[in-house]
Amino acid sequence: MSDKRELSRAELVRLRREQEHARQLQRASNVTARSMRITTRAQQKPVKPARRLVSNARRRFQIALPHAPHADVRSINIPRPRLGWRLFSFILAGLLGAAVHLAFNLPELRVTEARLTGSQWITQAETNSVLNLSGQPVFTLIPADLETRLRLNFPEIDSVRVTVALPNLVTVNVTERQPIIRWEQGGGYTWISEDGIAFRPRGESAGLIPVVALSAPPVEGSVSSDPLTPAPFIPLEMVQALKVLVGHVPPGMPILYEKGYGFGWNDPRGWRVYFGTSAGDVALKLRVYEAMVDSLTQKGIRPALINVMHPTAPYYRMSE
Repeated sequence: MSDKRELSRAELVRLRREQEHARQLQRASNVTARSMRITTRAQQKPVKPARRLVSNARRRFQIALPHAPHADVRSINIPRPRLGWRLFSFILAGLLGAAVHLAFNLPELRVTEARLTGSQWITQAETNSVLNLSGQPVFTLIPADLETRLRLNFPEIDSVRVTVALPNLVTVNVTERQPIIRWEQGGGYTWISEDGIAFRPRGESAGLIPVVALSAPPVEGSVSSDPLTPAPFIPLEMVQALKVLVGHVPPGMPILYEKGYGFGWNDPRGWRVYFGTSAGDVALKLRVYEAMVDSLTQKGIRPALINVMHPTAPYYRMSE
C-alpha cells in the first residue's frame, strides 16, 4: 500500500503560491545581474571629458604681497580683454573720420592754381580765373568737368586734357585753333580758324587774311557731333574761297564781303568786283573777270561794279 497521500486543496494552493514566489525571486535576481554587467562595461569604456565653454577666460598671475616678510605667493585672476567686432568697428570709424577731417583741412592737399601748358594765346591767369580752383581739396576735382568748363569758355581751344595728382597738382594741356582770317565787322574784329570758328583776337597777328564785312555772314549751324564744339562763324566753303582769292587781291587791299555778292575787293583801276563765295570755280571766275576788263577797257567803258559770281552770266554796272 503506497505511503503517498493526496494533497488537500489548501495544500495545493499553498504549494502553487510558493512556486510562483520562487519564480519572481529568480526573475528579479536575473534582471539585477544583467544590469550590473551593463554598468561594468560602461565603466570600462574611456569617457571623454566634456569641453567646457569658457565665456570669460581669465589669465592667472602669481604675485608676492609686499610688506609681508613671510607672505605666501598668491594667485590673482585677471580677466582677459575681449576685442569684439563692435570695438573694431568703432576704431575703424574713428580712423576714417580723422582721415576725412585731415583731407579737407590740410593745406598741403588744397590746390593753389592750375599749371597751363601748350598754350600760345590763352594765358594761365585766364584759365585759373575760369576754373577757380584756389583753396579747393584736390581729391574733389573731376578732370572731365574742368575740361568742359574750359571748352565752353574758350572757343579757341581745339582740345584740352586736365590731370589731377597728389598732393595738390592740376595741369591743363591745351591745343589751340590757329587763326587764318581777320574778320572786321561793325567796328570790331575777330579771328577765324580754318574750320570757320571765330574766337577772341589776341592783339594783331601778321599773315592773316584781312576781310572787311559790309554785312553779317549767313548763320551756320553746328557741323560737329561733339556738343562742345562751337558752331562755325562762316561756312567751310567760304574759308576755302578766301584762301584761293587772297593770292589775287591787289596789294594793300582788304577782301570785302557783302551779302548777295560774296567776296570781292576794290580794284585800283576804279571799280569794285565780286566773285561770290564758292571755292570750286574761282580760277574760271578770275579768267572771266580779266577778259571783261580787257573788253571794257578797249571800249573805253569805266564801270562802277563787275560781278562774276556766276561765270556763265557775268555783268557790269555803271555808276548812277
